[in-house]
Amino acid sequence: MKTLVASILSLAFVAGLSGAALAEEPGPAGAAPAHHAEGETPHYPLKHPKQQEWTFAGPFGHYDKGQLQRGLKVYTEVCAACHSMKLVPFRTLDELGYSEGQVKAFAANYEVQDGPDASGEMFTRKAVPSDYFPSPFPNAEAAAASNNGAAPPDFSLIAKARGVTRGFPQFVFDMFTQYQEGGPDYIYSLLTGYEEPPAGTKIAQGAHYNPYFNAADVLAMPKPLSDGQVTYDDGAPATVDQYARDVTAFLMWAAEPHLEERKRTGFMVMVFLAIFTVLIYLTKRSVYANKEH
Repeated sequence: MKTLVASILSLAFVAGLSGAALAEEPGPAGAAPAHHAEGETPHYPLKHPKQQEWTFAGPFGHYDKGQLQRGLKVYTEVCAACHSMKLVPFRTLDELGYSEGQVKAFAANYEVQDGPDASGEMFTRKAVPSDYFPSPFPNAEAAAASNNGAAPPDFSLIAKARGVTRGFPQFVFDMFTQYQEGGPDYIYSLLTGYEEPPAGTKIAQGAHYNPYFNAADVLAMPKPLSDGQVTYDDGAPATVDQYARDVTAFLMWAAEPHLEERKRTGFMVMVFLAIFTVLIYLTKRSVYANKEH
C-alpha cells in the first residue's frame, strides 16, 4: 500500500513539473500556447492567470484596509459606471475603517428608487447606509444595449465566481498550499492582460483581445484602467498594476467580508482537534497500559 501511494505521489510530482515547464515555455510574442496549434479548438483562457501575492491568502490571511479603501475608490470612479454591486450594502463600508458619518456621506452620493408613495408612484431619493450599491442601468436590456450587446456582470460575488479551475496535478498541490485565490488572480490578470492581437487574428468591431478571458480570446469590455486615471489620497502609485491589485482586493472583500473571522475560527478548530487527538491518544495508552495484547 505504501509503495502504491508513493508511486501515485511521484507521478503527480513529475506531471506537475512537466505541466509547469510547458506552461512557462516561451513562444512568439502574442502567440497562443503550444496546445492551441492552428486548426485545433482553443481552450480558454489562452493564458493561465498570473498568481499573485495577497494579504488575505493563507491560513492567517487578512485584509489591508488601506488597500480596500483604494479599491473602493477605483470601483466608484471607474467600475461603477458599468458594474453594479447589488448585494453589498453601504453600511458594511464601516469594516473598511470608515466612520458612521463617512458612510452616510458616501451613501448620499447615490440615488435609489423607492416607493410607492401615498399616491402609488415610485420616486427617487438619496441613498442611506441601509441601501445597497445601485446599478448604473435600469435593467439588463439597457445595460447590454450600452455595452455592445453584453450586459456587464454584477460585482458582488465576482471574486468568488470567476476562479479558473486548475487541472491535475496542480489542484493536488493546492490542497496542501491552501490556494483559494483563483478568482482574485483571474480578475487581476484580466485587468492587466489586454494585448495587441497576434498577427493574422481577426477581431470584430467593438471587441478587445485579452488572452486571460475565460470565455473567448476577446471581450466587449475595453481596457478599463490606465496610468494616472485615479488619484490616491495616500500617495500610492497611480499605475494600472496598483489599480488592478487594489480593486481586486476590494472585490474579494465584497464577495467574502467575513474571511478573517472564518480563518481565525478555522485555526482555533484545528488547534482544538490537534489537542483533542493527543488527549485521546494518551487516554488510550493509559486505559490499555496494563492490558495484555
